[in-house]
Amino acid sequence: KFIRSQLDSILCQLSFSDEIIISDDSSSDDTLELIKSYCDPRIKLFEGNVFHNPIFNFENALEKASGDFIFLCDQDDVWIEGKVAIMLRELQCADLVISDAYIIDSDGELLSDSFYALNNSSVGFLYNLMNNSYLGCTMAFKSAFKSLILPFPRSIPMHDIWIGNVISLKGDVRFINDKLIKYRRHGGNVSPTGEKSSYSFWYRISYRFKLVIALARRLL
Repeated sequence: KFIRSQLDSILCQLSFSDEIIISDDSSSDDTLELIKSYCDPRIKLFEGNVFHNPIFNFENALEKASGDFIFLCDQDDVWIEGKVAIMLRELQCADLVISDAYIIDSDGELLSDSFYALNNSSVGFLYNLMNNSYLGCTMAFKSAFKSLILPFPRSIPMHDIWIGNVISLKGDVRFINDKLIKYRRHGGNVSPTGEKSSYSFWYRISYRFKLVIALARRLL
């Protein structure tokens, strides 16, 4: 329903040497036909995957990415004009850049004018361990960190939490105030980020413990 508006907002910001990696995880609607209708060589579509899991689908996409800089992207958001240029500028002095975002509904109507404000986003490993500020669709990082990030541990709660914490412990992370995407919440999102967590207290304690263990095993 939303992928055409998203692709249109991305393609106009890319050079001819850039790429869009699309990893399709068992879609059963007309998503593939819509993507193929673009006939754009920058779009590299990998279909036939049966993960039924956003973490492993993102892992597959990251494995296929060949550029020097990687921008994470979901299937239903809209990029603001200038996003690529602004984040590439910031990546000259940082390893991971996170931007603020507008939050919109399924019709594109504004729900909140700042994800940072809604989420109380801030810097710091301990802070983000307790209150995750790593929203994948607002993140871009240097591909040199792929060797540390991949493969994803099977115990992590979500790919963006893992990526943000790995790079925060081994590189330079920068949160910028620019609002560079329209982050869409439409009731059918795979990720609950931006909404009140439905997970139990004990689950949230458990995943943080598993995350710390996974980070220690990967980085020490």
